[in-house]
Amino acid sequence: MYHIAHLSKDKKLKKILDLQEPFVLVKRKNIYLHLCFSIMSQQLSTKVADVFHRRFLNLYNTKNPTAAEITATPFETLRGIGLSNAKANYVLNVCRFFTEEKITDTVLYKMSNEDAIKYLTQIKGVGQWTVEMILMFTLGREDVFAVDDLGIQQAMCKLYHIEATNKKIMKEKMLTVSKKWSPYRTYACRYLWGWKDNVADPKK
Repeated sequence: MYHIAHLSKDKKLKKILDLQEPFVLVKRKNIYLHLCFSIMSQQLSTKVADVFHRRFLNLYNTKNPTAAEITATPFETLRGIGLSNAKANYVLNVCRFFTEEKITDTVLYKMSNEDAIKYLTQIKGVGQWTVEMILMFTLGREDVFAVDDLGIQQAMCKLYHIEATNKKIMKEKMLTVSKKWSPYRTYACRYLWGWKDNVADPKK
């Protein structure tokens, strides 16, 4: 757990590390499927997102439908599980892109973070934040910082007493603080999310 020792050098961050169990990043297969799940989950609670994931997988006879199988799914079928028009279209966009480009997990694993963001944000409905989540929790990249994530912004503003009225200045301050977390910024984000969502405010 090298990341804990490194991140603990930041005394404010150490307070929230001490309140949580150590986190372990996991690398996953079927990246296109996790992209679909990420799109479905946007602006939803974890519980509601899990319901959509189950409904989606129940459309197929396998836990891991191929990109081609998903592409062949009628739009109205995807709408029928409760997805909005936009999310249903975005899911189909992802799977068409993966099918047409013949992308494999291996190819994406070899890409740098910057190249993966540039490549996957070509897909309509996939923004930088979505790809950052994929880099973190599907590709298992250790040094991704989601500066545009609202939860990270709220947690850092609270923990580091950063003023949030000017978004540009706020992000600059966040980036300055996060530099000392490198090369483990993904872990720092994970603990910030965990603290914001589940744990009491550490003593100042």
